[in-house]
Amino acid sequence: MTLSFATPDTVGGAYTIDLSQAASLANRRFYRQGINWAVASIKVFSTSTGAVSVGKLPTTWVMANAWKKGFESWMKRIRQALSESQSVAGRFLDFKIYADSIHHQAGFGANLMPISLLGTAATPGEWIPAQVAIDPTGLTANEFEIKAVGANYGGVGASGKQAVSLIDGYATSRALPSESDPNVPAQADDIDSGTPENWMQGMFVENSANDENVLEQVVLFDQPPYPFEGDGTHIDSKYPGGPGQMPGLEYHDVAQIVSYSGATEVGTQTIKGGNFPCGLIRVNWTPSQAANLVIQVNLVPGSHRGYLCEPMGDM
Repeated sequence: MTLSFATPDTVGGAYTIDLSQAASLANRRFYRQGINWAVASIKVFSTSTGAVSVGKLPTTWVMANAWKKGFESWMKRIRQALSESQSVAGRFLDFKIYADSIHHQAGFGANLMPISLLGTAATPGEWIPAQVAIDPTGLTANEFEIKAVGANYGGVGASGKQAVSLIDGYATSRALPSESDPNVPAQADDIDSGTPENWMQGMFVENSANDENVLEQVVLFDQPPYPFEGDGTHIDSKYPGGPGQMPGLEYHDVAQIVSYSGATEVGTQTIKGGNFPCGLIRVNWTPSQAANLVIQVNLVPGSHRGYLCEPMGDM
């Protein structure tokens, strides 16, 4: 129920934990990445002084639906390709994604591994990112890995391949709201004016200035409370977590660690618990040098192979 990790100083102060990978190693059984994990709390220790911030995939309607559509599209394409060779697919085939561009550039090889009390880190097995293959010519397919947030094609990662974004892809695959909803005729608010002396009765007088004002509001203030392409102001739909609206991971919590006597005294802070989609946790350390962090992730007992979590499709 407690997975512990120790940070190296090779990823520049931004460290990624994949709970599904860590649980698979700690239990020697396969936990798919497509799980929304429940975390009771996170405790952080350090012999240095600095700030620890924790991020995660957004726990939003957009992220849930983007993951589900991306996963279903990926599985549909695999089923099509394997229609005559279904036995080729292995039992550990899994839809594994990166959290963001930082995770993609570092690669799964930089994920923090669980450690024992002796401080020895687990040796990882196979943990390969999912890919999409797009072949516009019928000759050579372009292969892309997948990240949760950010813009499509933000640069090559540790594998040398570009990554597409679930949220950016989801945004460009959906229909847009009507610029006017309901889409009323242009002259809908063109009614005779008048000024009632009794305003309470005047609100219901037909062909009055009040009616005209009300209809003007109905016509003018009828757009969604979020920007979208074609709303008269913005050139794209700006989905949260995508390139133009709150880009990056969701801010989960932050804490200050103070070690008064350097390496002779350990500072400790506890980060609040919560749900972590795909089990991906980002731990940022400021300043980035000499982090020396030990991170304890306290999980919750449950019915999913011992843990409390749910499939991403149910998030």
